[in-house]
Amino acid sequence: MPIYEYRCQKCGKEYELFQKITDPAVNVCKLCNGPAKRMVSLSSFHLKGSGWYVSDYGGKKASSTKKKEETTKPSSP
Repeated sequence: MPIYEYRCQKCGKEYELFQKITDPAVNVCKLCNGPAKRMVSLSSFHLKGSGWYVSDYGGKKASSTKKKEETTKPSSP
C-alpha cells in the first residue's frame, strides 16, 4: 500500500497514512479535526529482475569492448 502525506490547514502538522490507491483522500486532520489536504510528495521504485544496468550492462559492456579491440588489432609481420 502506498504512503500518502497530509498537511493540516488548521494546525500545520504533517503526517503520513498507509492507504489503498482506491481509498478516498482524508479531508479531516487526525490530530485536531481541522481541514487536511494531501500533499504531493516524492515516490520511489526498485527495478527487479534481469535486464537492468546494475545486473547486466555494467560489467559485460567493458569486457565485450575489450575483446573487440583485441580481435581488430592488426598483427605486425
